[in-house]
Order: sequence, then structure tokens, then C-alpha cells
Amino acid sequence: MTEQELVQKAMDMRAVSYAPYSRFRVGAALESTDGRVFTGCNVENAAYGSTICAERTALVKAVSEGVTHFRRIAIAGDSSDYCWPCGACRQMLREFSAGLEVLAANRAGDYQRVSLETLLPHGFGPDTLQ
Repeated sequence: MTEQELVQKAMDMRAVSYAPYSRFRVGAALESTDGRVFTGCNVENAAYGSTICAERTALVKAVSEGVTHFRRIAIAGDSSDYCWPCGACRQMLREFSAGLEVLAANRAGDYQRVSLETLLPHGFGPDTLQ
């Protein structure tokens, strides 16, 4: 799958986002090392702390299907700025793929590419707890 196709999948997921409070729809598409793609959207909740981001939705779907190794993730939001993963998402993604590539897109479909390590320097995961 090309980067642009992965970004488009993330953009498409915004349509099913549940964002009645922020009205900020986010979609994500997470590609495993074997080429499968797991999608997600943000799901808000009246108890704001219970909200789950699009990235974590995609990640949890993948893990629930037995997939724990990933190559890259595309994240698309509704603004003119690029949609970067929050700190909690960065840590959750680091748990499974320290070398993950992140494609952060804006509403026009333009995107920037960066490594998860750049977004989460000195991150820790299961390998650091041994």
C-alpha cells in the first residue's frame, strides 16, 4: 500500500468519527508489518476522560486480532494543521513498534512523515522493563 492510500484510509475514517463535543473528527489507519491495515476513528464520551483517540482505536482493533507488529500509521484530522498523535497515543504505539513511521495529515490530505522515536524521544516499552 502506498503512503497516499494509507492517508486516504485515515481520511475516510473521519466520516464515522463520534465527536459530538469537540466536533473534531479524526481517522487513523495502522499498517502491520504483514501489510494488513486496521482503521479507527475518535470516539468521544460525555465523561471526557473516557474518550478514545483514532490511533488507539486502530491499535486496539489490531491487537484484538492478534497483530502486534506495525510498520506505519496515518492520522488525519479536520484542521488545516497536521494531525499528530497525543502523548497517550504515542506511548501506546511505542508499546508495540518503537520504529513506527507516522504520517500526520491535514484535512486537504497533505501529510508529513516522521518517526515515532522523533515524536517520543527516550520512550520506554516492554524491552526497557527487563
